[in-house]
Order: sequence, then C-alpha cells, then structure tokens
Amino acid sequence: MIETPYLLFLGDAPDPLAAKVAQGIRDWRPELAVGQYRMDGCKADMGLPDMTLAEAVEKGAKTLVVGVANRGGVISPAWSAVLKEALLHGLDLAAGLHARLADVPELTANAMAHHRRIHDVRVPPRSYPIADGRRRSGKRCLAVGTDCSIGKMYTALAMERAMREAGRAASFRATGQTGILITGEGVPLDAVVADFMAGSIEWLTPDNDPDHWDLIEGQGSLFHASYSGVTLALIHGGQPDALILCHEPTRSHMRGLPDYKLPSLEELRDLSLQMARIVNPDVRVTGVSINTAAMHEEAALEYLEAIEKRLGLPTVDPYRQGAARLVEALD
Repeated sequence: MIETPYLLFLGDAPDPLAAKVAQGIRDWRPELAVGQYRMDGCKADMGLPDMTLAEAVEKGAKTLVVGVANRGGVISPAWSAVLKEALLHGLDLAAGLHARLADVPELTANAMAHHRRIHDVRVPPRSYPIADGRRRSGKRCLAVGTDCSIGKMYTALAMERAMREAGRAASFRATGQTGILITGEGVPLDAVVADFMAGSIEWLTPDNDPDHWDLIEGQGSLFHASYSGVTLALIHGGQPDALILCHEPTRSHMRGLPDYKLPSLEELRDLSLQMARIVNPDVRVTGVSINTAAMHEEAALEYLEAIEKRLGLPTVDPYRQGAARLVEALD
C-alpha cells in the first residue's frame, strides 16, 4: 500500500496538462494531498501550499508522488536530485512514469539505506491473459475521446459518483497511473505487452451482476497517431454497452502532434461504434462529455446546448455540472 498523505511533485511541468496526475489527485482525492513541490520554471499549480520537503514531512506527508506525466515518461537529472533528497527526509516515492524509479540505482540505494519504499504504479502487477472476446454478464461504459488528456477519466469518475449517490451498483475501473493512484488499483494499460492489452481489460471488467456498471477509464484516442493502440484495446477488451464521447473545444491540434487536427464528434462517434460493434453489436453512444474548463460559464453553456442539439445526445461538463444526465441516459 502507498502511504498517505501525499506531497505532489510538479517538477518543472511546462504547462498544467503536463501535471495531470497531480491534478487528478487534487480534484478527486484532495484529502490525500498536503501540498505541492514545484521546481524553477514550473508552469503548473494545483492551488495547494508550496512546500519544501522538510515542511511537507512536518505536515505529515508520507509519500512524494510524481504528479507529472511528461511525454515519454522520463526522469530528468534535476528530478532525480529532488527525489533522492525526498528519501533522505524520510518520504517514500511513488510514480506512474514509463521510466521506473526502481531502475535509477541512486534512488534504490538511498531507499534501502533509509528504509523507504519506491512504488512504480505503471508496472503491471501480474500476468494477463490473451483476450478471448467472450461476452460477459454485467454492463460496461467506456469514455472515448477526440484527443488525449481531454477528460475521459474525469467523466468515468463523475459517473461512478453519480451512480453511487443514486444507490446504483457501479465501479470505476482505472487503466492509467492517475486512476490507480486515486483508487489504489487497476491496470497500467500502456505498460502491458501489446498482445495482452485487451485481455487485461477483460480481466479488469469480469462477469458481474446484471445491473452492475463498470465505468472504464478511457485512454488515448482512436485518432491519435501515437496512442490509438491503447484505445482500441480498451474498446475490444471492455466490450462496452455504452460509449461516452469526450471533447475539449479549445484545442487547436492533437496533444503533442501540431500537424494533426482533432476529429469531429461525429467522426469519433462513427469510428468508435464501428470498432466496438466487433465485440458488442448492441453498443450505443449514450452521451457527450465536454471539458469546458478553459471556457467562461456563458460560452460553455451555449456550446453544450449547441452540441446537444446537433447530436441529439445529453451533453454536459460532468465536472462542472455533475454526471446525472449521462447516467440517466444509460437506461
């Protein structure tokens, strides 16, 4: 188990999206974070107290969580110096980067010397089967997006919260490092060997009661040249009964791909249904989730209304407005 509370390490994040791991913890488990640690040049801010390592320990922090998800998931030398110092102050380390903390000899040596623990949550904790495509009992909903880092996890978490508040059976199924750090369990999908990715999602969403819904955390985008593979594995392994379309209106291009424009919601709907019907012919698109964080309230409401009229589907920002309408549309 990863000890809490956390000190969120934002490093030298070049923009707020680069610190999406920290943002997810801050938004969904604020009671777990005592403060944030930012290096020179950091462009992200969780609105938490800025703390030194010593101050965080005084406030009760037990684990320094790397809250930055940079492109490629690497550990820079500047980060390593801070992480080493954190171990010296008596903090454990946790990260979900592609590069493993445990592969940095200096960190492992210091962890052993100071009796601290290192948690690499992006390391698959077990072996997974190859997918067999067998239909399973229970219901599953998957968030799919026009791009990466667009609100798919927030959508699934908001729907789980709304369903539980309504007394309905639901489980958020984490498939990335942020979701795993929030819930304490899941599948680090993009670290699973390709042949077993769909099988890992079948394992994550097993047979269940007929009225139980798995809310599966989406990853990547079918239209993203870098990360479409994880999205397709989620679709085929998850066998969703319902799809929620996710979009962020102010993006000018795909995340990290300036030469690629985002697809339309209609294109996302049609391609996602085509892929999902391979494993579940009865799949439906039931709603639209719009991330309006970068929009003023009036403009956001006008945009949501226009999309709902255009697509004929309930359209909300589940973080601003709650996910009740998305949940109602599942029936």
